[in-house]
Amino acid sequence: MIRMRLVAFFNLCDILSRNNLLQSTKSMNIREQVVIFLHIIGHNVRFRVIGSRYYRSTETIHRYFRVVLRAVLKLYKLVIRLPDESTPSEIRNNPRFYPYFKDCIGALDGTHVRASVPLNIQGRFRSRKGGTTQNVLAAITFDLKFSYVLAGWEGSAHDSRILIDALSRPRGLKIPEGKYYLADAGYGIRNGYITPYRGVRYHLKEFSAQGPENEKELFNLRHSSLRITIERVFGILKKRFRVLDAEPFWNFQTQVDIVLACCIIHNHIMGVDPSDLLNQELYEEPESDLIISTLTEREEREEAREWSAKRDEIAQTMWTDYRARNIM
Repeated sequence: MIRMRLVAFFNLCDILSRNNLLQSTKSMNIREQVVIFLHIIGHNVRFRVIGSRYYRSTETIHRYFRVVLRAVLKLYKLVIRLPDESTPSEIRNNPRFYPYFKDCIGALDGTHVRASVPLNIQGRFRSRKGGTTQNVLAAITFDLKFSYVLAGWEGSAHDSRILIDALSRPRGLKIPEGKYYLADAGYGIRNGYITPYRGVRYHLKEFSAQGPENEKELFNLRHSSLRITIERVFGILKKRFRVLDAEPFWNFQTQVDIVLACCIIHNHIMGVDPSDLLNQELYEEPESDLIISTLTEREEREEAREWSAKRDEIAQTMWTDYRARNIM
């Protein structure tokens, strides 16, 4: 019902209480407030139905839902943090990835969440698959946690435009000098994120019958093996919180806040109970969106040249070691 095990639930209630973000009232204690909130976002249940289930009025359910939502959002800085500059253990302890990706600090990508908006602006929110969505940009670390989330962009917006917005915000996505995220080919290789080679096998299933035959294919295989972590995180998130895959029944700002709240609670669970069974869910590799560049051609060429050279260096070193040790 609450889409998490009791250890994570009780810990969440304690954190909200200890930080004075939630208080018990005469009519409802903290645990019941949180249970109701989790029931709604976990199963996309209407306030009226929840009211009948918990013998509360619709108005009461609505009020406490808002109270808990505001409280959870205040945990963002506590549980969603940008990574430090050290090499992630998932890379450092794996000879397939280290030392080649030693400067990689995570992966980034966008995902679409269903949105309900007024008719006069639905065109802006219509995704390439036809429905109205908000386009959510996220960066993750390889321990399946979000390190940055930007929600609320229109479904028609290209990922590169959203990324530029995230990088330009005062409290936005920060990439330390010399470090980078892994991104899909649609973003284009630039400062701070490295993409796979185009026109070369990439997705894991493409290597099932035959292994890599050159340095570019090997690079793409290992890039995919790491970057797919973010697709797994998106899959876990939407599996746990059914509200993200259903038609919303609240205003758009609340829809945006709910996406952030789900990401916050996901990180909380990963920190307290990483062995939660939902964290083992499978995923499917999505199709990549086409990206429209916002840099000038000259800027794009200069930036791409530098990071393409870095990618080539990684790929060549990786291939040399692979041929010597035959480690895929």
